[in-house]
Amino acid sequence: MYFRFENLEIWKLARKFTSEIYNLSSKFPKGEQFGLTSQVRRAAVSVTLNIAEGADRKSDKEFVRFLRISITSLEEVVTALYIAIDQNFINQEEFDYVYKSANILASKINALINKLL
Repeated sequence: MYFRFENLEIWKLARKFTSEIYNLSSKFPKGEQFGLTSQVRRAAVSVTLNIAEGADRKSDKEFVRFLRISITSLEEVVTALYIAIDQNFINQEEFDYVYKSANILASKINALINKLL
């Protein structure tokens, strides 16, 4: 048996993106464990979870709603990364790499939204 979301390219990309965020945020200071580290990880997980949850909804309209929520969570991750670079938790190269991944994922989610509308 499989779940519908497991076949979605965006879910696979979101899962990989979440791993990238976990790896990157593991470099944040220990004092951020319950602050920015937790926040950025929860936001990244939310991207993946909302894609999965929306995939099994009974209508495309509902699925689109969850896809839009996943994009807002992705925007939250990017904002947290800006804070991380401002605080020197990550360097520009690390930021650029994850920022590019976020843009690719957002583009693909938006493409699916447009297809469903």
